[in-house]
Amino acid sequence: MTGSFQIAVHIFTLLHAAGNEFISSDYIAGSVNINPVLIRKELSHLRSLGLIASKEGKSGGYSLGKSADLINMADIYEAVMINPVLGKARNMPNPKCPIGRQINGHLTDMDADITRIITDNLRKQTLADFYKQFDK
Repeated sequence: MTGSFQIAVHIFTLLHAAGNEFISSDYIAGSVNINPVLIRKELSHLRSLGLIASKEGKSGGYSLGKSADLINMADIYEAVMINPVLGKARNMPNPKCPIGRQINGHLTDMDADITRIITDNLRKQTLADFYKQFDK
């Protein structure tokens, strides 16, 4: 698993904390402590999904695209997780081997089951619920 989910949750939590104000990608990058270019790339992707809104200009920046009560943690997870949870083999197993010819199918099924468990669990918590854990 990459840090994409953690970074995205950090971004969403900051945007929720800002309320109706727009915050800059530089501010977000400073909080996450990574390069602003990486933050802008992630923000662009999330904006394309309608989860984040942006405003151009001096008073511009980024805000939530919809209420934190309407964004559940599974929405964020599904938006950023592009690789299988269990990873993906770089080699192709030997199709003449009784294990090799079946392994990828079984691992794919297992990965789908794990992903379903993760998303079902994350769907139970909204961004607003997650935010309640923070000292303000």
